Amino acid sequence: MKKTSKKSREKPRKKTKSTSKGFRSLAYKIIGERIVWLLPLFRGLDLNLQKAGMKIHFKAYVSLMVLATILATLATLVFIPCFLIFVLNISVFPAILFGVGGSLFTYAISVIGFYAYPIYRADKRKRELEDEMPFTTGYMAILASAGVSPEKIFYSLSNLSVPLAISTEAKNIVTDINLFGLDVISALEKASKRTPSEKFHDMLEGLISTIYSGGNLAAYLRVKSRQYMKLKRISLKKFSDTLSILAEFYVAVLITGPLLLVIMLAVMSMMGGGTLGGILAPDLILNLLTYIGIPLSSIMFLLILDAISPKW
Repeated sequence: MKKTSKKSREKPRKKTKSTSKGFRSLAYKIIGERIVWLLPLFRGLDLNLQKAGMKIHFKAYVSLMVLATILATLATLVFIPCFLIFVLNISVFPAILFGVGGSLFTYAISVIGFYAYPIYRADKRKRELEDEMPFTTGYMAILASAGVSPEKIFYSLSNLSVPLAISTEAKNIVTDINLFGLDVISALEKASKRTPSEKFHDMLEGLISTIYSGGNLAAYLRVKSRQYMKLKRISLKKFSDTLSILAEFYVAVLITGPLLLVIMLAVMSMMGGGTLGGILAPDLILNLLTYIGIPLSSIMFLLILDAISPKW
């Protein structure tokens, strides 16, 4: 029974991965060679993909972005007028205007989303690395005090039972050493260039200098561990202050504000209030606020909260 349940859990993941890879390859085959002139417009995206650790080529990602944007824009242009005309019984001209406006909005959101996603992934990876730095440097200091070589230290980090961001970085370093034949200093230099975290970059640069000069590796890592622990205490105090401000903002803007608007629009609708600008009736505004405005605002708030929240 256990084996069956495990297989059933693994199958949807494999299907999802194969579907996403199939869509990527389809996008690259269809428009990969036709968007060469677009690539200079997304120069910073290549570096963000590397910092985010996303295993996709820059050209393939831009192809995926273009194809997904076109499909999403066309789908919105068709869906919104049909929904407004046949479900909400709105006249044709306002429905078409809403469709054009919605498709332009979808186009902008899709492009911004594809461009911002690697930045978000890189920032998340950076925060995870920096949250783990006080503990990983302490663990590395213990191994170095026992006389373990730098290569073996990163090999140990790459095989931790707990899934950590530092394990991914260590696996890349071990791969560069074992598979590509780099020495430990070259592998660390390569890792310091591709990491999104300044703290991890500085730690690796100091590690390279200590190894190169033959210094005391354990003493260096112990100093770094104490330094990162002090910085972590300060950041946690700042986060608690920011969280109290965000809680007040959430109550004022996303609970009290929509509640007052819903009550006002419901009263206007019951009393037969006129349309706003000759297009928007109070009941339509109420539906848009309830099913689109409030959920989108809550999702944005959750993304902001996730962006500033420490992992540990």
